[in-house]
Amino acid sequence: MAYYVGVDLGATNLRAAVADEEAVVLGTDRRGTPRGPSGIAVTEAVLAAIRTACANAGVDPTQVAAAGIGSIGPLDLADGAIDNPANLPEGIGRIPLVGPVRELVDSERVYLHNDTIAGVIGERFHSDRNPDDMVYLTISSGIGAGVAVDGNVLTGWDGNAGEVGHMAVDPDGRRTCGCGRDGHWEAYCSGNNIPRYAKQLAEERDADTALPVESDSFSAKDVFEHAESDDFANDVVGRIADWNTLGITNLAQAYAPLVVYVGGAVALNNPGLVLEPVRERLDETVFNNVPDLRLTNLGDDVVLDGAIASAITGGTGDRSQIH
Repeated sequence: MAYYVGVDLGATNLRAAVADEEAVVLGTDRRGTPRGPSGIAVTEAVLAAIRTACANAGVDPTQVAAAGIGSIGPLDLADGAIDNPANLPEGIGRIPLVGPVRELVDSERVYLHNDTIAGVIGERFHSDRNPDDMVYLTISSGIGAGVAVDGNVLTGWDGNAGEVGHMAVDPDGRRTCGCGRDGHWEAYCSGNNIPRYAKQLAEERDADTALPVESDSFSAKDVFEHAESDDFANDVVGRIADWNTLGITNLAQAYAPLVVYVGGAVALNNPGLVLEPVRERLDETVFNNVPDLRLTNLGDDVVLDGAIASAITGGTGDRSQIH
């Protein structure tokens, strides 16, 4: 029997799993992602998570045929590493991944992707239709997408394709994104920025609202929870839907996907308020084929499942490429 490893390396949590050739998970490990003091500490945590997952599956790491890694970025594919990740403390530096994992599992078949590209690989592998043209979109603390066109998963020369959260949707640039540029999709609709956007609108309008906009704990969850009972919160949710419609329309026009799967905490926790308004508007905004907009089938496991699928299929998610 062949065994495959998948790794989901996030800024907060690190998960590893061992699966068989049918992607049935046999053993797992979950731990916090180290905050330092160096990138090597993160590398060592990844290796430890793989060892533990293998032990829980009763598999020696050298029995692993291939491994897939879905990771925070930015990536340096040529070096098989993360290069100064934005969501970990400054000073982390480079995080070597591909080389150390190859040495641990004694296989050259180690595939590194950013997390949204791992997501689209997972959706391709697990979808009943396995479409050649599709998008996996995450709306979480940030916004990003993995894209497959004509059966090819788009990675970019450096592994960082799909940073759609940094598409400009507001030409007036009324909000500055965390990257320092103005008018980006992520500045209005990501989990980190929704409360900041709501506070800005409340101040501009001197809004009468029950939202705790002045509280340090004010979050996107508050906005969605108050949407049915608070007129201002409902209006904010509507504005978020406007920006999401623009972003998803741009995706549809750029890549002509048959289906757009959406994941990430914001969408998974509020599918009716996040996806349904966009579905209702796409007929009016998309010039060509209107994609089927769906919540991800894989929930919180989409990146880990995608990493496993990458290992099994050689980085494509196409079941016909199973080694």
